Amino acid sequence: MKSISRLAPILASVALLALGFPSLAHAAKFPPLNTPAATEHRPGQLVWADLFTADPDSATKFYCNLLGWTATTLDQKDKSYTVFSNGGKPVAGLAPRSVKGASHPSRWIGYFAVTDIAAALEAVNKAGGTVHAPAHNFPDRGYQAIVADKDAVPIGLLQSSSGDSPDDRRQLGDWNWFELYVRSPAESSSFYHEAIGFDVASETKSNRKSEFVLSAGGQAMGGIAPLPDGNDVKPSWLGVIRVADLDQTLARVPGLGGEVLVPPHPVEFGSRFAIILDSTGGTIGLVQYLDNANPANSQ
Repeated sequence: MKSISRLAPILASVALLALGFPSLAHAAKFPPLNTPAATEHRPGQLVWADLFTADPDSATKFYCNLLGWTATTLDQKDKSYTVFSNGGKPVAGLAPRSVKGASHPSRWIGYFAVTDIAAALEAVNKAGGTVHAPAHNFPDRGYQAIVADKDAVPIGLLQSSSGDSPDDRRQLGDWNWFELYVRSPAESSSFYHEAIGFDVASETKSNRKSEFVLSAGGQAMGGIAPLPDGNDVKPSWLGVIRVADLDQTLARVPGLGGEVLVPPHPVEFGSRFAIILDSTGGTIGLVQYLDNANPANSQ
């Protein structure tokens, strides 16, 4: 628990209005999430993530060298936005922070798939959340918005214009899971059920740290776990990326300017898990599924 509590200064809530979107007034044309377009929509799926950072060059080098991602920068009139691709498929973005937000640590925000962005924002408000960046249409990408839950944890919503990929198409280097650390998992699970439409089930496997599992369409999408002890620990969201060899990946982290915050350890589904800090202060989880198990296909 001590090592997890070190995440507090990194994952603490920041001023969301300083995050925003990458230059709404002159937004570049982003690539679609799926080419060719998928025919199905999968509400609740983690389909995208943006890294907001004051050091885009360092972050780009870190993730491309660590995960084998490739980066394409979309130039705009007064800002730039970087699209990370994994095996040619867009998986994440990087938005430079404004001058006002430059003092904040880097932060990842994940985006959940929704089928109706307007209805989703209304549901967030009714459930007690807050809309911080209203829906905006990015050509070929779809409608995106940034909201916050009752604990002020930022969440992205994305109505993809090219559909959502099946969970069984997740590859090495893709987002594979998410975990929410909150003060009251029960209260938080109610919010995500009402606002996002997740099916919520109490965790029944004693070897898992989640108290609740969030599912959609019969597939587990993520978990909600209690915050570790400590006055400085804040509610936070953690995205997890699947890698082929966890030890080899972690061995590259220090040389790229990052740090291993939580060392690798066995977890559920025959897997091993670790948490790292990137070279700019962003935090992600890494997982290796030893038996090709995927929690998205099991509860």
